[in-house]
Amino acid sequence: MTLLDASRIALIIATPPLVIVAVQRAPGWWRALANRVEEHRPEEPRPYGLPIERLAADLRRLLRLHGELTVSARPALCAHRVWAVEAAIGARAVEAATALGVPHPRPDGSGLLTRTQLSALLTDLAAAGLVLPARACPFTSDGRI
Repeated sequence: MTLLDASRIALIIATPPLVIVAVQRAPGWWRALANRVEEHRPEEPRPYGLPIERLAADLRRLLRLHGELTVSARPALCAHRVWAVEAAIGARAVEAATALGVPHPRPDGSGLLTRTQLSALLTDLAAAGLVLPARACPFTSDGRI
């Protein structure tokens, strides 16, 4: 038996296990290659938050709810709801201001805007082109902000 014959026999014996190992590990190699390519691909820009149309619709709905609660016959019973709606209006107004690039005040330690800040922010949002109800401010029927 020559060296050539011995190498052919070794190749015939070694080929099936090498093919099996390559087939078993191919998905992992492919995944690693795909991850490497994905790491080098530039990320597509993603929006910061909700679409501005959704923010505007939420603000209009919350302002309408606030108006209904303030003219309610039982203001003492729904004072907590009015406060919660005002907090939600403030949160959505800050998100809309961020989306539109309108300067806005930072909420205080509790995460709330004062009524004066909220009124000014809603006015600035309307001036920036956000469609809000004509009577968004003042918040209460007695005119206090």
